[in-house]
Amino acid sequence: MEKLSGYVEHIIYRNADNGYTVLSLVSGEEEVVCVGVFSAIAEGETIEASGEYTEHPSYGRQFKVDHFEERMPEDTEAIERYLGSGAIKGIGLALAARIVRRFQADTFRIIEEEPERLAEIKGISERKAMEIAHQVNEKRDLRQAMIFLQQYGITMNLAVRVYKEYGQEVYSIVRENPYRLADDIEGVGFRTADEIADRVGIRPDSDFRVRSGILYVLQQAAGEGHTFLPQEDLTARSGQLLGVNAEQIEKQYMDLAIERKVMLKKSPEGKTQVYSASFYYMEANTAAMLRQLNVDYAVSESEISGRIRGIEKQTGMELDDLQRTAVKEAVRKGLLVITGGPGTGKTTTINTIIRYFEQEGLDIFLAAPTGRAAKRMSETTGFPARTIHRMLEPGGITADSAGFEKNEKNPLETDVLIVDEMSMVDISLMHSLLRAVAVGTRLILVGDENQLPSVGPGSVLRDIIRSHVCNTVMLTKIFRQASTSDIIVNAHKINRGEPVKPDNKSMDFFFLKRYDADVIISVVLQLISRKLPKYVEATPFDIQVLTPMRKGLLGVERLNGILQQYLNPPSKDKAEREHGGTVFREGDKVMQIRNNYQLTWEIRTKLGMSVEKGAGIFNGDMGIIREISDFAEQMVVEFDEGRTVEYPYKLLDELELAYAITIHKSQGSEYPAVVIPLLSGPSMLMNRNLLYTAVTRARRCVTLVGNEGTFDQMIQNTSQQKRYSGLCERLKENI
Repeated sequence: MEKLSGYVEHIIYRNADNGYTVLSLVSGEEEVVCVGVFSAIAEGETIEASGEYTEHPSYGRQFKVDHFEERMPEDTEAIERYLGSGAIKGIGLALAARIVRRFQADTFRIIEEEPERLAEIKGISERKAMEIAHQVNEKRDLRQAMIFLQQYGITMNLAVRVYKEYGQEVYSIVRENPYRLADDIEGVGFRTADEIADRVGIRPDSDFRVRSGILYVLQQAAGEGHTFLPQEDLTARSGQLLGVNAEQIEKQYMDLAIERKVMLKKSPEGKTQVYSASFYYMEANTAAMLRQLNVDYAVSESEISGRIRGIEKQTGMELDDLQRTAVKEAVRKGLLVITGGPGTGKTTTINTIIRYFEQEGLDIFLAAPTGRAAKRMSETTGFPARTIHRMLEPGGITADSAGFEKNEKNPLETDVLIVDEMSMVDISLMHSLLRAVAVGTRLILVGDENQLPSVGPGSVLRDIIRSHVCNTVMLTKIFRQASTSDIIVNAHKINRGEPVKPDNKSMDFFFLKRYDADVIISVVLQLISRKLPKYVEATPFDIQVLTPMRKGLLGVERLNGILQQYLNPPSKDKAEREHGGTVFREGDKVMQIRNNYQLTWEIRTKLGMSVEKGAGIFNGDMGIIREISDFAEQMVVEFDEGRTVEYPYKLLDELELAYAITIHKSQGSEYPAVVIPLLSGPSMLMNRNLLYTAVTRARRCVTLVGNEGTFDQMIQNTSQQKRYSGLCERLKENI
C-alpha cells in the first residue's frame, strides 16, 4: 500500500450518484491521475491518499485509491489555491488572493470564528461574508461526518447519503439507533445497520434491533413470495437471525402495529398473521377494487348467442360450451377470470371476445406481464398488446409512488382490458394495475393457475380463483389440433400426475438419458449449436435452456459460463467488461433481473434514427449486448421489439447472462425450443408444478436431458413451498 499527498488540480470525471471520481493530483513535482470514490472533494483541496498504482489498458498509469483523508491547507499558498479553486462559491482567484494577503495563515480561523471580518476586504459585503463562512463550515461539517461514519465501517459512498439524509443529527442517530438507516435510506439493509450497531456497542436485545430484525425478516419473506408470515414462523425466523428468545420478539409486535409498520390479522383458523403494512393494504385495496369492478350488465341471452354465432360463421371457429360460456360471461360481467391449460382454447376464446366487443364499438386494450408474452398475444390475436408496465406508463414527472403515470386520477382510457399470463402477476403489479382501471371497464384476466406462482410476492390468480368471489370459467377440453402435439398432451399428463413414457417416438417431445453433469452439458451444447436450430428453424440464441436451480453442477451460474464460452467465445473483435465475477461480451444474451422504471429506451431505424422512446426495463426482459464502451463507461443492450438501452457500468448488477435461465424466470415466455437438463435437486424445488411450467414454455420442441428417474419423481411430487398470501381472505371479507 503506497501513500500520496498533494492537492487536487483538476476533477476529470465524477459520477454524482456513487462518488466515483477521476482526478489529477499534484504531489510534489509530479501530477498523478487518481481513481476512487471521493466524497465532496473539490479542486484545490489537499488530501493524503493510500492505494496502489495500476495500468489501465486505455488510460495508462493510474493511482487506485482505497482510502484517503482530507488535510487542511498548511501554508498561505495552499489556502489561496483552495479558496480560489471554485470550491467556495463567490470566491475567484483575485478575491482569494486578497483574503489571504489580509489574513495570512489565520484565514481559516477568521472564516470560522470571526466571519464578519471578511467584510474588511474590498468586494465582500457582510451578507457575502456570512455565505462564505456557511460554505466553509458546511464542508468542514461534512468532512468531520465522513471521518465519524467511516470509523463504523460505513463506506464513503454510503456516508455521503447518510449525511445528506440526517445532516448534523447523524451523530446521535448512529450512536443511539443506527437501525433507522435501514428504514430511511434505500439500499441500506438490516445487515449493514446491525454491523454499525455492533461497532457502536448497542446491546443484541435492544428494542431497536429486535424491531428492525422483525421487519427485515418480513422483507426477506417477501423475496420468497410471501405477503405475510404466521406469527410463530416470524418469531422463529427472527429468533434465529437475532439470537434472542421468543418473548423478546413477541413483545415488539404490538408496538410495531401501533407504529403502523406491521398489521396483525387473524386467519380463519384463529392464528395470527403478521404483515408488513404495505402488503396488507395492497391486498385489502386490491380486493376492494376487484369487488367494485365485479358488476352486472343487462344483455339478453338471445342477443349474445346471436352475435357469437355470427362471429363463428365469419371466422370458421366453432366454440365448445365452456368457451361459449366464457364469452357470455365476458359480456354480462365487469370482471371475469378465464383459466385452463395449454391447448384448451384460451386464445380462441380471447379472439372471440375481442371480435364481439369490436362489433359493439368498444375500445379494447390487451396486456401481459412480459415483453415476450405481450408479443405472443399480439401474434395470436392480431391485435396490439403491451406489457402491463408499458401500458401503465412508468416514470415521468407526474408518476405516483408506484412509479406509474396511470392511476385513479389518470385512468386507462378503455372499455375492455384483457390481461394474459396472469399467473405471473404479483400483488404489487396487480394493485398498480387496478388503480388505473376505472369502474365501468370490463376486466378479463386470463391464465393457467397450474403454472408457477409469480416471482414477486402474492398468489394473485390462484387466490382470486379460490376465493369463488369472482366469475371464473375453467376451460378443460383439449382441442383436436392441440391433441396431436405431445408437448401439450404430456403437459396435461404431468399436471394430472400420470406417467409420461420417454420413448422418443414423438416429433416434438424428446428425452435423452444421461447421468453425468458434464455429459449432460455436452449434449445440451450439441443440441443448441447443431441439432435443434435446423429442426425448429431458429437460431441458437432463440433456443432456451431452462434449469430448476441457480447453483450446482447444472445451475444457471455454471451453465451460463460454459454456454457463453462455446456460443459466444472471446474474440479480439468483441469488447468485454468484467463485473461482479461475470464477463459480459458483445453478442451475449442477457436478462434484466429487477424492475427499473427509470431506465430509458429507444427504438432506432437501421440508420440510427430514433422513432420511439420510453422508460422502464423489467425483471425477465431479455436482450443482446450490442456494444461495450470503456470510454463512455456503458453497455448498449437491444431488447425485444428493438428497444435499445444504454446501461452505465454502475447498473450492470441489474443484468445477468441468459443462455440458461431458471424455470421461474421463463414464466410468460414461449420459445421455439427448450432444453431442460435434469439430474437431481431438493424435493421442495423438483416438483410437478416446476416441470409443467418448463414443458409448456416450448412452442415446437421440448428436449429433456438427464435422469429419467428424476423426471418421474417430479411428476409424482406435488409438494411445493407454501406461499403465504391473503388476497383470497381479503376478497371473502369484501363480500
